[in-house]
Amino acid sequence: MAENIQVGYQAFLTDGGEEFGAIREVLPDAVVVYVENAGDFRVSLDAVAAVHSQKVVFAPEKLDAPLCEAIAHAHDEEQRGL
Repeated sequence: MAENIQVGYQAFLTDGGEEFGAIREVLPDAVVVYVENAGDFRVSLDAVAAVHSQKVVFAPEKLDAPLCEAIAHAHDEEQRGL
């Protein structure tokens, strides 16, 4: 699956949902995902559900709690109008 992912692809929890970040680095067994307002997270390739159209869709049930919390707040600044 890693061979299909490229730096700059957008990250999503659901296909057609709102993006929460972007791929910063592709490793043999993981990707580094920049989450808006939270920074970089290393995510196992096991958590990747799909890759297409320059999008990486992750399986939420395979993500750890700190990453899920960061994703939940990825757009907080936008919502506050900052």
